Amino acid sequence: MFWQQGVIDRSIREQLIRQKGMTLWLTGLSASGKTTTAYSLEQQLILAQRLCYVLDGDNLRHGVNRNLGFSHEDRRENIRRTAEIAGLMNDAGLIVIVSLISPLIADRVMAKDIIGADSFIEVYLNTPLEVCEARDPKSLYRKARQGLITNFTGINAPYEAPPFADICVNTVQLSPFEVAQQILLMANLHRQTQFGPGG
Repeated sequence: MFWQQGVIDRSIREQLIRQKGMTLWLTGLSASGKTTTAYSLEQQLILAQRLCYVLDGDNLRHGVNRNLGFSHEDRRENIRRTAEIAGLMNDAGLIVIVSLISPLIADRVMAKDIIGADSFIEVYLNTPLEVCEARDPKSLYRKARQGLITNFTGINAPYEAPPFADICVNTVQLSPFEVAQQILLMANLHRQTQFGPGG
């Protein structure tokens, strides 16, 4: 098999829709606010006339990743597939918001390598374990403490916090809307990405 190179390249597609394809990779513990923040980001970007799409870990497990479990190997494959999809969507010029626990540093590095460093922004939702447990909207922490769920991140499986995340936000005192605003502001400052209408 050989890679087939098309006539139209990424820069032409980006010029057409007046934005740079990029991935905001949201990582953090379960109940840290990744999904609600991701959809708030999507809403704010769409209001700013930016084409974007959320790749949510739970949603992907209903479709493209539905044959994967939660072993280390399956989690790594889950991340690899998600990164490949995000990279293709970036190549089309879209802004992709990934909401995925992605607990291990090595796996997030793999995702960055697949997507490309110039298009990858690691966003760490730094929410303490006790706060995530208190939220526990799906009762997952309670079930993990009871031994009903194995390999649950933060309880009986590790979470490796990013030591040098591009963006780090503590969600304890902020609403998802406020967290999303901070992320957009910091991404704009650090990556010179124009998020304003028609920029």
